This record gives sequence, structure tokens and C-alpha cells, in this order.
Amino acid sequence: MTLAACALVLIGGFFGGISRFFLSGVVGRSIGETFPWGTLLVNVSGALAIGAFAGAARSVGGVFASDLVRDLIVVGLFGGYTTVSSFCLQTLSLALEGEGRLAAFNVVASSALCVLFVALGFWAVVWVFGSSIGAAG
Repeated sequence: MTLAACALVLIGGFFGGISRFFLSGVVGRSIGETFPWGTLLVNVSGALAIGAFAGAARSVGGVFASDLVRDLIVVGLFGGYTTVSSFCLQTLSLALEGEGRLAAFNVVASSALCVLFVALGFWAVVWVFGSSIGAAG
């Protein structure tokens, strides 16, 4: 991990995070926030974008296959935009490598564990600091 790689991840993460904040806010204000449509759009568009980038890296190569461009775009920009895109790419990679069971396990385990740990984190803080149950969101 070089200083240049860290700087690229920082720059990409800044723009990815701002993009996520902006897009999910616009969607939420436009169609409401009863369901997290903005988050869904960010996750799906991030998955599409990281898939397209990975496809370009594999089939086109060149600048798309560069470690520094990967650090800026995949780790920084897409990582700041949505980490679900990384999860999806890793799951696809397992499937493409013939590891269908591991890919399926990754989907099930990640989904179940992430929901479980969000709940654990939430309830741990509520337990320590106290709060009304309906205060989430």
C-alpha cells in the first residue's frame, strides 16, 4: 500500500460518498422515503458500474487493468458509493471460478450476518444509552 494508492482511494471515496449522498437524497425527496428507493438505486447502479469496470478490465485491459486506476475507481469511487458493489463482484468472481456453492454461501451468509449485526449494533447502543424503540430511522 503506497501513499499514491491511499491518496487515490481517498479521492475516489470522497466523490463516491458525495455521489451516494446526492443521488439517494434526490430520490428520497422525489418519491418518498417509506421504502429506501434511493439506497436501492445506489446499490444496483453501483453493482452495474463495478461489473462494467471489471468487464472492461478483463476484456479491454490497458488503463482499466491498472492497479492505480483500480484503487481510484473500484476501491475508492465505487467503495465510497456502495460497498454492495464489491460484494456483488466478489460473488460473481466466485461463480465464474466454478465456486457456485461458495458464491451462494457468500450471498446467504453476508445477507443474514449483515442484517443480524446491524440489529446487534442497534440494540447494543439502545441498551447502553437507552432510547425508545421507534426512534430508529
